[in-house]
Amino acid sequence: MNIFTILISTIFVNNYVFAQFLGICPFLGVSNKTETATGMGIAVTFVVTLSSVITYVVHHQILARFGLEYLQTIVFILVIASLVQLVEMFLKKSSPGLYSALGVYLPLITTNCIVLGVAILNIDKEYNIIQTIFNALGASIGFAIALLLMAGIREKFEFSNIPKPLQGFPISLITAGLMSIAFLGFSGLV
Repeated sequence: MNIFTILISTIFVNNYVFAQFLGICPFLGVSNKTETATGMGIAVTFVVTLSSVITYVVHHQILARFGLEYLQTIVFILVIASLVQLVEMFLKKSSPGLYSALGVYLPLITTNCIVLGVAILNIDKEYNIIQTIFNALGASIGFAIALLLMAGIREKFEFSNIPKPLQGFPISLITAGLMSIAFLGFSGLV
């Protein structure tokens, strides 16, 4: 598969948030402000891309070589958790404000379905290392775009006249559903 096709399809057509519904917890939890969404998008991009490369190498050079594929999930989670710890330590030292704003959602990158999902799908789709990098990059850019779009819309909600029963989380869920339908248009289903 062409790397350009992989990149565009993972950003728009097969967006992990809007088409595959992975990563919904941080999507809804961190998308209150665009600054926080940007920081989370960058952190997830770093973790997804680097963990995909590392898990690709670990899978092909160790697990597959020694017949240990059954350990894939456990090993991948260990790699992801280690990378998240590195990101957390870096942000704590370099950007304490962003570190505080991300709060509990930063360590939750470890359990973000997108991070593990991309790593496993790269192996399942039998991507080579270049395709793995572009799939991971596209998936994380798609996640960041979803976060930023939702954050921008939620910031506008503060100045909107929304009926009382829909204020807060209900209008966010409705908006996420509508955005999901809109992204289906990229696949030609609508």
